[in-house]
Amino acid sequence: MTDSPHETWRENYDAARTRDADFTTLSGIPLEPVYGPRDGEFPGQFPYTRGIHASMYRSKLWTMRMFAGFGTALDTNARFREIIGAGGTGLSTAFDMPTLLGLDSDDPMALGEVGRCGVAIDSLADVRDLFAGIDLSRITTSMTINSPAAVMLALFVAQAEESGVARSLLGGTLQNDILKEYQAQKEFVFPPRQSMRLVRDTMAFTAAEMPKWNSISVSGYHIREAGSTAAEELAFTLANGFAYVELAREAGLGVDDVAPRLSFFFNAHIDFFEEIAKYRAARRVWATWLRGHYGARDERSWQLRFHTQTAGVSLTAQQPEVNIARTAIEALAGVLGGTQSLHTNSMDEAIALPTAKAARVALRTQQVLAHETNVAHVADPLGGSYFVEELTSEVERQAQEILADIMEKGHGSMLEGCITGIEENWFQGRIADSAYALEKSFNSGRRIVVGVNAFTEGNDEDDLAILRITSDDEKKQVTRLARVRASRDTARVDEALATLSREAADPTINLMPALIDAARVEATVGEMMGAMVKVFGRHVEVPSL
Repeated sequence: MTDSPHETWRENYDAARTRDADFTTLSGIPLEPVYGPRDGEFPGQFPYTRGIHASMYRSKLWTMRMFAGFGTALDTNARFREIIGAGGTGLSTAFDMPTLLGLDSDDPMALGEVGRCGVAIDSLADVRDLFAGIDLSRITTSMTINSPAAVMLALFVAQAEESGVARSLLGGTLQNDILKEYQAQKEFVFPPRQSMRLVRDTMAFTAAEMPKWNSISVSGYHIREAGSTAAEELAFTLANGFAYVELAREAGLGVDDVAPRLSFFFNAHIDFFEEIAKYRAARRVWATWLRGHYGARDERSWQLRFHTQTAGVSLTAQQPEVNIARTAIEALAGVLGGTQSLHTNSMDEAIALPTAKAARVALRTQQVLAHETNVAHVADPLGGSYFVEELTSEVERQAQEILADIMEKGHGSMLEGCITGIEENWFQGRIADSAYALEKSFNSGRRIVVGVNAFTEGNDEDDLAILRITSDDEKKQVTRLARVRASRDTARVDEALATLSREAADPTINLMPALIDAARVEATVGEMMGAMVKVFGRHVEVPSL
């Protein structure tokens, strides 16, 4: 006779590892770790609709990973220290547009954008400043970068080892999700198939050398920000995840070698219950596909782990203090949906990069959820709700239909389906259609946005202090880069870049060692990307008419 789901859950629930907290309501009513029929699904059980761990937040709260980056590396280092001092438990690095596009700060195309939307990183010297005084063996680091992701990983490894931290001790995540760049965010450099070579190389390198590192954070966030529906965000994101599994398999890696090291990144939008349903459905879809279609046998491969960020696109420049309420609601959806990590946007982000005060308020929002509301005491507290369960199933149904379409495009391969869909502008077209439909509902007034198309009293009272990045910051960064170029060994740089170009021409060679060697001799981001452009070429998107 097999154990009931409840008995299996009880065996996996480790009460000795729970947090030091009173698991009661504010009035003293004791709370169970989970609620539901004894023969129903429980957290930590396939297909993980209710969460990937038996104890969920009773054992460990979600990581409060605040996104930060602006100006120079020294500026951002100071903000990192503020976040850690305020109780942040993970760092997430935002890079400026030139860095995201693989350009150096002195490139003519970078003019006016250096340090504006994130931190400017040109060379190893900047990475030293970025993490100065931060023990990378003790704090996890996420880097939101895609086309130059392999270059940034090389700089990060070179800096860590220079400071005495072995690469095997480094914990964190590289976003490295190039497919969604072509689908939604558009920060690409190389053509899709050449870009996937670099993704493959980082996956293989981290699998062999960096056991604590997640080589890809498959990102639906930017797909949703571009205007997709919740089901499209879920389906496109998981399709990309399946594509990376197939890519790794082509490189000789087993599904159970790769899947446990994939993490995901979802949006927390303003439709509270739809977002909770989306997260629950995503876990279910991922688990069933990994076990059924891809043959994964390791339970960790079936468990979809994800970071959540509240929806930047939902924030308004009008009455920006109202964004605190929006962010709190979106963050609560992420927590009730079972996220492993969370970033809360700041109230001023529709206007500028966040000030230190606004970022602190955003972090405090998470801390209120974690420590005052008691929502972390019970796993999947909305599980069993007629509405939530039905909505979860409907989001799953829509997502499965989309996944079937992508698989058909690839003639049985999700990897080929994703690349073909990009080349045919299929993904881009669906997102554009969804974004247009949503915008029409706002413009017609059918959907209300407080302070924008209704309740506009107080819109003229804005006196919010904002963070301003000036041209002086750009000049400082360009001057810093000039000093690096003048002080380095040019011959060693030229040799390292020549090696990189030569090895890029041989698809059987993993490029990570050559990139790390180039980083160590102070080759710049733009130079390393340029050495690969010589071989890979540049991608130019041809829009559909």
